Amino acid sequence: MKIEIEWPFTPSKIVCVGRNYAEHAAELGNAVPTTPLLFLKAPSALIPDGGEIVIPPQSTQVEHEAELAIIIGRKCKDLTHLDDPFDYVRGYACLNDVTARDIQKHDVQFTRGKSFDTFCPIGPHIETELDVSNVRVICRVNGEVRQDGRASQMVFPVDFLIRYISNQMTLNDGDVIATGTPSGVSKMNPGDVCEVEIEGIGVLRNSVV
Repeated sequence: MKIEIEWPFTPSKIVCVGRNYAEHAAELGNAVPTTPLLFLKAPSALIPDGGEIVIPPQSTQVEHEAELAIIIGRKCKDLTHLDDPFDYVRGYACLNDVTARDIQKHDVQFTRGKSFDTFCPIGPHIETELDVSNVRVICRVNGEVRQDGRASQMVFPVDFLIRYISNQMTLNDGDVIATGTPSGVSKMNPGDVCEVEIEGIGVLRNSVV
């Protein structure tokens, strides 16, 4: 079942998982984390399918990161192994964790380089009925495939992430978890069209200006 995303879409937080694909960690010269590497992305970065990704003057290296997004459906806190994390999921969407890579490297921590306005396209809708254990995650720029991976390659799978994050912070209805990106991230330029496609969900398409 597909649910349209109502805008303005205002989750209390966007929780992102860094380096959750081993090959992506390697391409950036990083080790694979032994526990989930969490960071927050500002909700003000959200834009819908069809919105424009704006490259800020502060950065010369803005990159795409295609990700599976989990949309939380009800308050979720301190889950144990007895709880089913999927009972707390409203559904799934495509997400582009747009990143100013030069700023991320300069700052070391991720907040500024990940949170510019327009740096979190999400859509095109929420898919409520989907087995995400092995869905294909693809990114295309101007029709050329740049990223191509599967959820089964995640270091920490979806159910583990929901349970783990719920023990670090309360997840509220509407909150978003971005589950990490496959290898192949690359620079986007003005005039590009970036597509994130996830098997069983659809295509999130945004132009770059």
